[in-house]
Amino acid sequence: MQGTVLGYVLSILIAAVIGYLFGSISGAIMSVRALKHEDVRKFGSGNAGLTNVLRCFGKGCGILTLIIDLGKGAAAIGLSQWIAETLAWAPLSDGSRNFRWVCYVTAIFVVLGHIFPLWHGFKGGKGVLVGVSVFLVVNPLLFVILLLIFGIVLGLSKYVSLSSIIATICVVPATLFLEHFQHGAKWNMAWLYTAMIAVDAVLIIWSHRENIQRLRTGTERRIGAKKTT
Repeated sequence: MQGTVLGYVLSILIAAVIGYLFGSISGAIMSVRALKHEDVRKFGSGNAGLTNVLRCFGKGCGILTLIIDLGKGAAAIGLSQWIAETLAWAPLSDGSRNFRWVCYVTAIFVVLGHIFPLWHGFKGGKGVLVGVSVFLVVNPLLFVILLLIFGIVLGLSKYVSLSSIIATICVVPATLFLEHFQHGAKWNMAWLYTAMIAVDAVLIIWSHRENIQRLRTGTERRIGAKKTT
């Protein structure tokens, strides 16, 4: 089966299932239920994400949310890559034992699962944390770069949503150049990886559509700002 069409199809299906099921594990919902016995989606902005957890339930739930959401993305990518390498059904066309493309397929479905979680009525978070988490396995350098971009924009603007959106946009060109110059991927493969990560970027930015509208009207809350009534 190695290198056959069936091998590639099965590899994609395995990556998709692992990504979506892991992505459907909501750190925000689980942490608040476990520690506060509440549904985070009924409080604050109604979003099952880290920012809403911190604002409504504090640092304890926030830290647990961070651990779960970063962990699930990294675990999904790591497991998919291990299975792909073990079965060796779908190596790159150049004959190398490189299965990084499977990681990027998994990443798409991890974000889909996070935004539309199977276990939580298809109402989840916005995909930022889990979107970043995939690079813990795929490219730790890019993970650090994205955190720096997020931190700089947050420090200057005090908008979590704006920081998330800008970091998400930056991941697209960063993936292209780092895959080629850091990992030595040929340009055609670098573009393929970039196209797949761009799907995640579009999903994450789409999930921020209400934040974008509030940013445009000047009604988006800054971090640390008191809620107006």
